[in-house]
Amino acid sequence: MKRLSVLLFLSVSLAAVSQKTVVSKVWVADNGDGTYKNPVLHADYSDPDAVRVGDDFYMTASSFEDIPGLPILHSKDLVNWTILTYALKRQPPFAHFSVPRHGEGVWAPSIRYHQGEFYLYYPDPDFGIYLIKAKNAAGPWSEPVLVAGGRGLIDPCPLWDDDGQVYLVHAYAGSRAGIKSVVVVKKLNREGTGAIDEGVLVYDGHELDPTIEGPKFYKRNGYYYIFAPAGGVPTGWQLVLRSKQVYGPYERKVVMDQGSSPTNGPHQGAWVTTQTGEDWFLHFQDKEAYGRIVHLQPMKWVADWPVIGTDKDGDGKGEPVLRYKKPAVGKTYPVQTPPDTDEFNGSSLGLQWQWMANPKAGWAFLNPTKGSLRLFSDKLPDSAKNLWDAPNVLLQKFPAEEFMVTAKLSFTPNPKLENEKAGLVVMGFSYASLALKSKKDGIYLVHTLCKDAVKGREEKEETLIKMTQPVVYLRVKVGKGAKCSFSYSLDGNGFTNAGTEFTAEVGRWIGAKMGLFCTRETQTNDAGYADVDWFRVEPYQ
Repeated sequence: MKRLSVLLFLSVSLAAVSQKTVVSKVWVADNGDGTYKNPVLHADYSDPDAVRVGDDFYMTASSFEDIPGLPILHSKDLVNWTILTYALKRQPPFAHFSVPRHGEGVWAPSIRYHQGEFYLYYPDPDFGIYLIKAKNAAGPWSEPVLVAGGRGLIDPCPLWDDDGQVYLVHAYAGSRAGIKSVVVVKKLNREGTGAIDEGVLVYDGHELDPTIEGPKFYKRNGYYYIFAPAGGVPTGWQLVLRSKQVYGPYERKVVMDQGSSPTNGPHQGAWVTTQTGEDWFLHFQDKEAYGRIVHLQPMKWVADWPVIGTDKDGDGKGEPVLRYKKPAVGKTYPVQTPPDTDEFNGSSLGLQWQWMANPKAGWAFLNPTKGSLRLFSDKLPDSAKNLWDAPNVLLQKFPAEEFMVTAKLSFTPNPKLENEKAGLVVMGFSYASLALKSKKDGIYLVHTLCKDAVKGREEKEETLIKMTQPVVYLRVKVGKGAKCSFSYSLDGNGFTNAGTEFTAEVGRWIGAKMGLFCTRETQTNDAGYADVDWFRVEPYQ
């Protein structure tokens, strides 16, 4: 083995990583004939918000506890997206997020462009609403500034009015604030960096629109508009409120629901206008273990009300489309997608990867000379009941309904330790993994299932074989319904099934994820490590 001469820490830089154009082998929304299919992103980018600057579209989404957080995606045509960077390198308060805080962290953010700067407002439901800024969407992004402190403040979106006054609309999380289903408008200072009042209640959804949340603020033709989903994530509808006055009273109209389409709960998203004057709406659909995937709908204005999707009966309320003509943006752009496969040949991790907590410097390094990723084992927290509580789990989103993942891995444990473990995992409320594990008499391949990991349940481990070589190929096939089947190979050709079929589960407000881990149970001055040659996402076979 070549000497590990170049080791670069992988916390994933805030600056955009230079990557060649990527086209996934498992999901492409661009049909190549001037049309697209929904979802445009079959991946868990929940609560999307977007803005156009010139010929470029930028989108962000909730990232919760995962780090780096606040993804910034880029597109030229609203159909072909790639990950540009992350705006949040580490999540404050830093000590608090040094261990997994499932379901906490970044909830529905908003992104806007004002006077040459990007403004990104994001809520942490336990601490308040933050602002980060950048002159270039690729970064660098500023450190978070607390705009409005308090528990339960969520889903903020700013509006710069014609007179220069800045407003911020937001909702409340009942789990923290003790109230929900209401929308409030606060005044901010002229810089947009601080709230200067407690806000005015502009809409109460308890009677008609329970669980109204995720508001987005716009102004058009003298009307203030608040786009907001209501009715709950899996089954709700897209509501729009409008008024001639910023504080109302607001008129109400449902502008999109599922209708006769197969797209459940279509809501929460972003209105954008192309440079050619077309209107479009990006939103999510809750697809259970696959997460909240992103759809693109045509939009038009009728009598100063938006109509989203296709309005079959002309009543002003649309329903989602599955296939449609691509947006007119003046030219045709190449097909591209967010990355999923990673060959680990560069000096930076692919931008699809996130940790389950703020990372430590010793977790992972790339070796560009060798073309591999080295994961050093890290001690599980003393309070950890299972891998759900481990911060150093490196994960990415499910990229399609059906796909297959294979990782080539070798394991070099510390010979003085037992129970170091490294492998491939599908993570959620319950999880399953296929891994190499050190014991007194050697290295073993083990299959692990942890049902109800979120409740602190213990793992059930099955020993498969004793390894006679350091290299193994680990595979999981994910079929329809998120049915997962693990297998392994010693030569990369013939694969042997491992364990029973496992149905992937959601995490806290997120879909299931897949990825890599390397852990130990005891403290040491020299951790063992796993070298991952590549991680490939391919069509289901």
